[in-house]
Amino acid sequence: MVHYLEQRKSRLPYRILSGFVAFTFMFSMVTPPTPLYAQNTSQTILNLPPPGEMVRLSDGYAPAVIKALTINPQNPLQFDFIVDTGDSKLKGEALKDESNKLIKYFLASLTVPDEDMWVNLSPYEKGRIIPEGFGVTEMGRDLLAQDYILKQMMASLIYPEDDLGKEFWARVYKKA
Repeated sequence: MVHYLEQRKSRLPYRILSGFVAFTFMFSMVTPPTPLYAQNTSQTILNLPPPGEMVRLSDGYAPAVIKALTINPQNPLQFDFIVDTGDSKLKGEALKDESNKLIKYFLASLTVPDEDMWVNLSPYEKGRIIPEGFGVTEMGRDLLAQDYILKQMMASLIYPEDDLGKEFWARVYKKA
């Protein structure tokens, strides 16, 4: 086996592959991977609607939530989470994935300082979107996505050419 590998090392494809692997490794050390921040993911990972697209209200929905947790008296760092599936009625692997996400939210809320747990998509404060420590968490990314959807939904609801928007702007102009 060793003799076979020694013969392969002298061939051109092996050398090219080895050179590519070495180049990739050295390049990754020079330019470390960029951390995933929530503000960079709106169109790629989260599948959010593009800016300017009308967003309509959906029916009411109760998502899966952590209802309670139990602590083991012999090991106080061991938690058991009680998850209510809500309207989703998740089972099996899907329930496990959703539960893991909720547990990550819980742990992020314990570890991220209260003053850093905010998101801001204000066009007037483009440099203040999310604190760096919170931006690398799944919770921070998802809260930014929810803020984006909320702002897009509100803009859709007060769109002046729809009935609700016409009524809203008529009241605004009347008060102004």
